[in-house]
This record gives sequence, C-alpha cells and structure tokens, in this order.
Amino acid sequence: MFWVDNCTVTVLIPSRIFQAMNAVPVIATPSLPDRAAIESAAQFVATLVPPTPQYVWPQVAAAFGAEVWLKHENHTPIGAFKARSAAMYFQKMMQREPGCPGVITATRGNHGQAVGLAARRFKLPATVYVPHGNSVEKNRAMRALGVKLVEHGHDFQESREEAARVGARDGLHMVPAFHADIVLGVTSYWTELFRAAPDLDVIYVPIGQGSGICAAAAVRNVYSPRTKIVGVVSAHAPTFSKSFAARRVIEAPVETKLGDGMACRKPDDDALAIILANVSRVVEVTDTELAAAMRAIFAMTHNVAEGAGAAAFAAAWRERESLAGGRVGITVSGGNVDTDVFANVLAGKY
Repeated sequence: MFWVDNCTVTVLIPSRIFQAMNAVPVIATPSLPDRAAIESAAQFVATLVPPTPQYVWPQVAAAFGAEVWLKHENHTPIGAFKARSAAMYFQKMMQREPGCPGVITATRGNHGQAVGLAARRFKLPATVYVPHGNSVEKNRAMRALGVKLVEHGHDFQESREEAARVGARDGLHMVPAFHADIVLGVTSYWTELFRAAPDLDVIYVPIGQGSGICAAAAVRNVYSPRTKIVGVVSAHAPTFSKSFAARRVIEAPVETKLGDGMACRKPDDDALAIILANVSRVVEVTDTELAAAMRAIFAMTHNVAEGAGAAAFAAAWRERESLAGGRVGITVSGGNVDTDVFANVLAGKY
C-alpha cells in the first residue's frame, strides 16, 4: 500500500513472490569428491600418513550402552587429523605451481604442524602465523618441523588476515585452512572408519574451519548414506551453530579456553554450504563438558585428547540415552594439549 495524489493504492503481491522476497538467500553447494577421488586420495595419503586405528573400547561401550567406535586421529605423525589435509593439498599445489617459492599460513596449531610436515616433505620454506597466547607446546612442535613462526593478533582471524597480507606482498603461496584439496585429504580417515565400521547410525564431528565434517559428509555419502552426521562446536565459539540455524554466515566471538581447535570467528562460505546440505544438526558443548570428555577418554582408553579432539565425545555423551543400543562413530581428532593444561583438566580445575 502507498500514496499517489492523496489516494491510497493497494498492491497485491502473489504469495510466492512475497515468500521469495523474504526468504533466506539460497547458498550454492560445492560438489564433494566422488568414490574414485576418495579412494585415490586414501591410497596417496597412506604413503605419507599411516592409517590410524578405530576401536570399540569396552569401558566406553559399557558407559554408553552402545557400540561406540573411537577413531584415533590423535595417532597421526603430528597427533591430529590435519596431517592428511596438508599432504594432499601440497601434492596438488606442486602440480599446479611447480616453481612455488614457499608457503605461508595461519593456525592455532594443528594446521600449522600439518603445513610444516608437508613443507618439509616437499622441501619448501614455510611461514606460520599464530595469535598471541597460542599453545606453547604447539608452537614448539611447529618450530621443530622447521617453520618460521610469527605471533600476530589476538585471535585466529587476525593472524590469518596478516598472513594473507604478507603472503601477497612476498609472493608466497597462502595455504588456506579450508579448500577442496584439504577436504579430499581428510576423506582418507573417514574412509578408514567407514570401511572398518560400516552402517553406523550416527557420527559426531567437531567443526573448526570445516574440513573434517565436510570430508565426513563426502565419505558418508559414498559408503553409508543412512548415517547421520552431527556437527559439534564450542559454545564459546558458536559461529557455525548460529550460521547453521540462520542458514547464512553469522560471525560470533571466540572465548573458548579449551577448544582452540574450534576457535573460528567466521565460517568459510563453501564449508557452511556443504554442512547445510549434509549435516543433520550442529550442537554446542561448553569448556566444562570438553574437560569432562578429556578426563573420560583418558580414564577409559588412556588416550590424550585435546579440547577439540574431545568435542565429539562430549556431545555424544550428553546425548547417550538416545544412543543406547546403536552404532556410533566418534572422532578423537587430535591430542595436542599443553602439559599444564591437561594436568589442570585431570585435576578437575576446568
């Protein structure tokens, strides 16, 4: 309704047009790797990163009242699943850019270690940016792999922006935290799990930048379409849960103390699109729940899990009554936690 020469004019808009005008914008979903690409990636990654185990630990199964498979990505050469992502990304990058003078990236730790491991294998200099206050032991591990470590910014986003600026200035290849080739590399660990434990009812997957859960979706679609995927984020870094609910990118502050591997302030557009198309739910877990899950994993399996590495367990534990009698996959996606932090977790100080 509007005014024309002191007269009121009513305009009728068809309901379908009105709905379209007010609808959430449709996000195009990038394609995921097919079976041939997934199987080829698994063969290549296995030459650099030995397969990791997946176990049904008796105490875990008894506590859940379910057949619970723990996938131990804390057993890779860098103690986290990202070893696989960089291996594949560098292999593809060197085919595209055989004269690459060096690489640069930003991280909270595991991605940087993966870049360092791959850069050493492909004999490339690597510079890694981390925020101030980053994990002391993750920093030490990255330096041991030969990277040039630079501290900048108060969170990952600020580190990433500075790394991109310096990379553009110096002609270095910026290794992203999320990319199709990174997702392809990560599919190798989900391939191992689904081959060992086919037809799972549900898998729980932590979300940092999104490569782990997008790779899970790709492999699930090929090997076990009925399996549901539940994403897990930190309640103190809820950008993906808020974005999932709104079906569009929603930035959120990062305040987690334990879940640094999930410390994302703004989702990648492609990652969010894939998650929206393939994931059943996204749930939040608190630092208190992460600490309890870290203690439980250690007590029941004598494995060390970092905060993000225990997130899937924490979410599944909260929902254990609904999982009773089922077949559940949980990833222990990393075990790189500082000694003093883990000691405080075990002492119940978190």
